[in-house]
Amino acid sequence: MIGRVSDLASMYAQLRRLMFSIAYRMLGSVSEAEDVVQEAFLRLHTVQDPIASPEAYAATVTTRLAIDQLRSARLRREDYVGTWLPEPLVSTDKDDDPATTVEQAFEVSMAFLVLLERLSPIERAVFVLREVFGYSYHDIAQTVHKTEANCRQILRRAHDRINEGRPRFEASAARRDDLVEQFFAACSGGDLETLEHTLAEDVIFYADGGGKAAAVSSPIHGRSQVARFVLGLVRHALARGWRVERVLVNAGPGARLVDEGGNVLAVLALHVSNEAVQSLYNVVNPDKLRHLSRQPQSPSGEAGRSPD
Repeated sequence: MIGRVSDLASMYAQLRRLMFSIAYRMLGSVSEAEDVVQEAFLRLHTVQDPIASPEAYAATVTTRLAIDQLRSARLRREDYVGTWLPEPLVSTDKDDDPATTVEQAFEVSMAFLVLLERLSPIERAVFVLREVFGYSYHDIAQTVHKTEANCRQILRRAHDRINEGRPRFEASAARRDDLVEQFFAACSGGDLETLEHTLAEDVIFYADGGGKAAAVSSPIHGRSQVARFVLGLVRHALARGWRVERVLVNAGPGARLVDEGGNVLAVLALHVSNEAVQSLYNVVNPDKLRHLSRQPQSPSGEAGRSPD
């Protein structure tokens, strides 16, 4: 058991980033991830016997709690109104190394988190711990109560499901940035033709209002349809005096819509691959934006920092 308050605060500061990173990638929810982190740390704090590796213990407990949380969340999502999207993480800071940014971004991007929804809770845990955090099969097996051989099989199944929806290749940092600049310039200028040229032919626009904010009930498909719809959203926002601010959303390109009072009304994430914008994710459910009014979070769980 950790006795002194100073020891407790120090350990929390050291472990929170890892714990939040695991929980958020497991759940796709900031609020649920924070609840899991708090519960995991409480359990860490109340352990009576000495802990050989607090980091390993924290990762194990966080993962197990996230698995349980995800199972119950899946049941709730069956009754969710419209498209369910992860809660966005927003930052205004950029990593100095573009290559690192691109590599890290997909691991926590909206597109990646949506793909992870294809997996069962155990598959998701094995995939995240192995592919994102690089844990050994031995450690993963102990965490999910499976054999190492089972974990290898689970990972293969997870890869098959993920690869079905994963893009063939990612755009380079330079190409991605160029496309994003063209996209937002076209939106600002109402340039339909240029906007269409930034979009893939089979682009998809997803929106999550959760029945609590106006949003399309099903995804919009196709370059022309998506381009016209996006320009309509921009015109609607500007006519009301709202601001469209460029930000990083889950370590990737995006924007947030802010009203005159500074309230975040929407967060839009772009996924660029195969030399075009392949998908757009627009979160307008106020419940999923509430944490942005407290303190913008980066994918690591710390403001203004990029994920490890």
